[in-house]
Amino acid sequence: MLNDKKVALNGKITKYLRWPINLSILWIVVTAIIFFIDKRAGVVMAFATIVFIVIAIVMMLRFYPNIKRYLVDFGAEYSQIQRQMMHEFEIPYALLDCNGKMLWHNSEMEKACETKLLNMRGIESIFKEFTKDKFDFKEEKKEFKVEYNEKIYRAVLKKFKMKDAVDEVPIAVLDSDDDDADMFALYLFDDTRIQQLSKENKNDKMIPGLIYIDNYEEVLQSIEDARRTLLVALIDRQIQRYFAEMDGLVRKLEKDKYFVVVKAKNIAIMQSKKFSLLDDVKNVKIGNERTATISIGFGMGSDSYVQNYTSATAAIDMALGRGGDQAVLKDGAKIYYYGGKSKSVEKNTRVKARVKAHALRELIETRDKVFIMGHHLGDNDSYGAAIGLYRAITTMGKKAYVVTGTMSSSVKPLIDKFTTDNGYEEDMFIAGTLATTILEKNDMLIVVDCNRAGYTEYPELVRRAQTLVVIDHHRQSADAIENAHLSYIEPYSSSACEMVTEIMQYMVDSVKMKPYEADALYSGIMMDTNNFSNRTGVRTFEAAAYLRKNGADIVRVRKMFRDDIGDYKAKAKAIQNTEIFMDKYAIAICPSEGTSMPTVVGAQAANELLNIKGIKAAFVCTFYNEKVYLSARSIDEVNVQLIAERLGGGGHMNLAGAQIEDCTCEQAKTLIKEIIQDMTDEGEI
Repeated sequence: MLNDKKVALNGKITKYLRWPINLSILWIVVTAIIFFIDKRAGVVMAFATIVFIVIAIVMMLRFYPNIKRYLVDFGAEYSQIQRQMMHEFEIPYALLDCNGKMLWHNSEMEKACETKLLNMRGIESIFKEFTKDKFDFKEEKKEFKVEYNEKIYRAVLKKFKMKDAVDEVPIAVLDSDDDDADMFALYLFDDTRIQQLSKENKNDKMIPGLIYIDNYEEVLQSIEDARRTLLVALIDRQIQRYFAEMDGLVRKLEKDKYFVVVKAKNIAIMQSKKFSLLDDVKNVKIGNERTATISIGFGMGSDSYVQNYTSATAAIDMALGRGGDQAVLKDGAKIYYYGGKSKSVEKNTRVKARVKAHALRELIETRDKVFIMGHHLGDNDSYGAAIGLYRAITTMGKKAYVVTGTMSSSVKPLIDKFTTDNGYEEDMFIAGTLATTILEKNDMLIVVDCNRAGYTEYPELVRRAQTLVVIDHHRQSADAIENAHLSYIEPYSSSACEMVTEIMQYMVDSVKMKPYEADALYSGIMMDTNNFSNRTGVRTFEAAAYLRKNGADIVRVRKMFRDDIGDYKAKAKAIQNTEIFMDKYAIAICPSEGTSMPTVVGAQAANELLNIKGIKAAFVCTFYNEKVYLSARSIDEVNVQLIAERLGGGGHMNLAGAQIEDCTCEQAKTLIKEIIQDMTDEGEI
């Protein structure tokens, strides 16, 4: 039997049993009223009221204990039935207190936990996902995933108060004085099979991709005619065999382009092997002087095949924009790069330059004004390219402006030549703040020597421009400008000035370049090639020859690059304190005090460090404007762009940089070492 002190009837039932007693009060009031109206009628009414009250009291005293006992028995049986039903419930179920201890559980919970010793045991000792914050929620219930013994469950926690549970039954057993405490009902739904099917569906999803042969024409020209067909067949065979092993489908679209479809699970396999097809194709040699390279682009992360194909197209464009010989995987907003260890091969044809020049001319002809802007802390390459475009645009009869900001010391003497005394307009160079005020809807912005909006001289101008053109020679990064109407990015070019020199010849029939303008373009090529010693090709010297023919003076240009004594001392100090890491990486800190342009001095120091025997790459850190500027240089063995990208920067295979915020030079050095070590262990460098 249950202890009577621990038993309480539901309040509604108690009121129902006591209603005759409560009604007696009404009888007494009515009797009194009738007694004042008619005494004889009142006496009769009083007698009837007394009889009613006596009968009600007798029935209450006699039947109430029996009714109570009956309800107690019913409640006990009801509880037992409910308890048995919950015990045989096919879903794991348990009652938890506010601390996560099990107060009660059914047999399915024992099976799920593979133990019967669960009473008063903390749920977190079985399922690690049950942390304290899981019990802190205001909603009626909370759902989350838990795992145990290779099974995946969807846990549902429902919160309730003890007093609320008591009010819902006709009789309750109160074992606790704290009936206001929180309790939780836990349900575990086995989602293992659903998760497996979901994973299988995700793994079996078809992912589109594109493959381009980067240097198809150049490779065929480097081999005798009789072997060209065989070389193409061998490259086709490598591609077909590779994707056959990946259970993929390959279709040739053009002579140098392929469309592929593979399952998502095989994408992970290709990632783990760093897309070994890149090396397989490079190993195809049957007498060809040039090595064939390919670019691969895959798109995934969307439920739409059309969207995934669009992502694959963007990925292949990015791979080509970064110099080719690499694979790019675009998974939603995330972008992954693989390969890119080969040096970009210069293309001897100028067809692309001519096509881009004609497209640029058509855009300029339909616009009112043109603004030209380079990267932050502009150098000779960015300003030289801007000045070259300024001359071509003004020759077409259009108004043009060059947006200026902080510039290197070698640029200042160059800019000083472009005055009204030498025939140039007073507003040829304008500040970024002024440019935003006069920029109108039908104007155009050309970004040179940079393809990232955040690295431009005035990023707000990029956001506000309705028509945007990008001309750059740096490899594209994940945050490259995407909304450009015209994008001309050639990583194999030595400099932006080389690219502008070429397209100028096709934009206007006869560009009459002034000597100072030729000097500006020539200085840009000279700076980015380190006096024509790095990344130079046939077209580089052709551009230099064209500029010399138009009045570029080597002596004037050389005087621009002479160092101040403070810059020279800072460079010497950086070289003196250089640390050699892993016997082949030079890492130095360049002081910024007493220098005219610390970032330029740091870049010069990095170039000097490459002259040391055994050094494969040089890294120089310079603290300037609350940032650490990194200059990374190599000759041909290490792709410093991959290292710079891990620091948020970019560039070329042998020339790259990065800007690191909230960091000291010493911390940057440590970070560079860690990245080099990690990439060496991973086989990336």
